[in-house]
Amino acid sequence: MNAPLAINALETTTVFVSIALVPLGLLTAWVLAAARIRRGVPNRTAWRFSVAEVGAVFGTLPWLFLVLTPRGGDGGLQPVPFADLIDLASADPRTIIEQLVGNMLLFFLAGLFVPLRFKVGLLAVFLGGALGAALVETAQYAFGTGRVASIDDVLLNAVGALLGALASRRWWRASRRREAAGEPAPAAVLRSAGRDWRVTSFEVSRGTDRAARC
Repeated sequence: MNAPLAINALETTTVFVSIALVPLGLLTAWVLAAARIRRGVPNRTAWRFSVAEVGAVFGTLPWLFLVLTPRGGDGGLQPVPFADLIDLASADPRTIIEQLVGNMLLFFLAGLFVPLRFKVGLLAVFLGGALGAALVETAQYAFGTGRVASIDDVLLNAVGALLGALASRRWWRASRRREAAGEPAPAAVLRSAGRDWRVTSFEVSRGTDRAARC
């Protein structure tokens, strides 16, 4: 686990860049959703997939840049589980909050959005967060960033991803229940004479009603 430092210019810049990326993220999500809708994907699904993809990527990249940026020091490796957490217990409250929140924030948004995009559960999110964190810690050590690669950082990163998935659990479980219930798709594709005819679900139901009255 890295020694606590006062907020420096790089960390401040990262926060401001993350905020500045919000409009670009919204625009990217709109473009992706519009493209999906044109391909016949239901509106609700198109927006959910697009927002989830953009949120997971844009919400993680700035923090990855921050933790992989070299800093002064020799760095090191801490492979003993819970050693850093035990040392952290005797630190001052500010240091505890900075270390816990900072580490859990890295994959929090990825954990929040990934289950909205893919059919994965809490265990898969936790394991995915642990794998991603292990790769980050390996990169920190291999590239000589001057940071301490710690097994406890991996644990906290994975817990952060899990907390993100728990925070959005209500929404991704609801969307899966709707899909399991077999909601009618808002668009159907009729193929005739080598051409695709896109008919809305309203038009299909209206045609069915007319046939029933005949």
